[in-house]
Amino acid sequence: MDIKDVENLAELAKIELSLDEKKEILKNMEGILDYVKQIEKVEVSDVEPIYKEKNVWREDEMRTPIFSRDLIINQFPDAQDGFLKVKKIL
Repeated sequence: MDIKDVENLAELAKIELSLDEKKEILKNMEGILDYVKQIEKVEVSDVEPIYKEKNVWREDEMRTPIFSRDLIINQFPDAQDGFLKVKKIL
């Protein structure tokens, strides 16, 4: 990777970079690519994938609501005619 690659990425991202920013990004990208190369060296051919099959589709089921209108109104400090009374905000 070189400065030209960074300039192409910046153009695709529609951002303008100074020469110092380009050099900094190049340095960071080289570190990232070195790490990816290190990860690619890990041998995984003998590793069996571990996953559990799970049915994500389920029938809808009616649940008892945790909160009800009356429960909230009864716990509120001030209510009138089924409405919650709050301070006026301007």
